[in-house]
Amino acid sequence: MSPSPSATSPAKNSSLIADTYRNFQHGSAALQSPFLLLVRLYWGWQFAQTGWGKLHHLNHVTAFFSSLHIPAPGPMAFFVSLLELVGGILLIAGLATRLMGFLLAIDMIVAYIATDPSALASIVSNPDAFYNDAAYTFLIASLILLIFGAGRFSVDYWLFRRREC
Repeated sequence: MSPSPSATSPAKNSSLIADTYRNFQHGSAALQSPFLLLVRLYWGWQFAQTGWGKLHHLNHVTAFFSSLHIPAPGPMAFFVSLLELVGGILLIAGLATRLMGFLLAIDMIVAYIATDPSALASIVSNPDAFYNDAAYTFLIASLILLIFGAGRFSVDYWLFRRREC
């Protein structure tokens, strides 16, 4: 007795599941560049605004850095302000995205170390303290762009024509 035509074999079901999953992967991968564009635009703007504000209040930033015992607070305040302003603008354009992601991630790690070392130390023991620090979202955005690059909607992509951008 042969199986009815409406019955499907386990191999056919397995193939259907694999095909469906492959289609899902392909569809979700298409969202990578738009997502990276949104991250770059939003966080680039946030970094640029922060850098601009710091540049226009360098005396306050220098005093704050001095209170944190950061060496050479004047030059460091200027450097960090410029890094955040220029880095933010470059992120928006998608130019030198991985380099800016790296430098801005270091900037945010130093911010953790200098302003709230207990939050950084509590990443495992008390993650809420780590997540609630102001530097957290800036750090995560920087790491996303360092690891994944700028995506297709960027100057990096058009200059280098690589998927790694």
